[in-house]
Amino acid sequence: MTGAPASAAGGSGAKPVRGGKLGTAAVNQASLWNIANILTMVRLLLVPGFVLLLFHNGGYDPVWRSFAWAAFAIAMITDLFDGHLARAYNLVTDFGKIADPIADKAIMGAALISLSILGDLPWWITGVILARELGITLMRFWVIRHAVIPASRGGKLKTLAQGTAAGMYVLVLTGPLATLRFWMMMVAVVLTVVTGLDYVRQAVVLRRRSLAAERAAVGRTAEALNEAAGSPGAVAADAGASGARDAGAAGVTDAGVSGAAVRVSGGSTAVEPAVRARDGAEAER
Repeated sequence: MTGAPASAAGGSGAKPVRGGKLGTAAVNQASLWNIANILTMVRLLLVPGFVLLLFHNGGYDPVWRSFAWAAFAIAMITDLFDGHLARAYNLVTDFGKIADPIADKAIMGAALISLSILGDLPWWITGVILARELGITLMRFWVIRHAVIPASRGGKLKTLAQGTAAGMYVLVLTGPLATLRFWMMMVAVVLTVVTGLDYVRQAVVLRRRSLAAERAAVGRTAEALNEAAGSPGAVAADAGASGARDAGAAGVTDAGVSGAAVRVSGGSTAVEPAVRARDGAEAER
């Protein structure tokens, strides 16, 4: 949902073509400063602003809580827009898949903790949701060497339910609306737990597949090396090289002996050089 730096992604930041989407090759060329990434950064910057507005004037002022709700709503809306833009213009990158969930968790965590501090939201709800979000974030980094787990449809539905419920808690509501926001939060808690278990399943499966593929690749490499070392061609080449060495040494010896014989027939003075030549050839052999 966000871009990666051009230097890291291997591209210079391709722009969308007229009336259509970028090709597959452009996915890895998304610049860090694309619109989807900027919206994600805006969502991160809204986190401290939201907290300040919520706690202003004691944290129970309906006007300032309305301002806080507006900041929270803008942050949640940017999540919808940056996701749509990233998919429509092929700005989806591994960096975006990680940064976008972190931005979601930052604004949601700030809202839940703040509401629990103010006494509007039970701490056990905040604990369940934050434990799930933190656990899934750590799990993403645990399996990032093997694969990146993107946000699923269930995860997006969970985020929508959490955002709606938390936003209703930010506002000062009474009567039926207060009851409705409680049940909305219960739905968000159920979706949080169910999707968290699904992410754990995906992580385990992806990691097992990756490790199996790595072991298979190592096995194929070792098998190829063994076949190369023990192939008939290699044995024949070694035998040929050994035979050539033996033949060369034998040729030197035979040549030395033959030369000595020729010189013997010419006179006794040639015998000693011939013997020395033969001894030298045998020693070299």
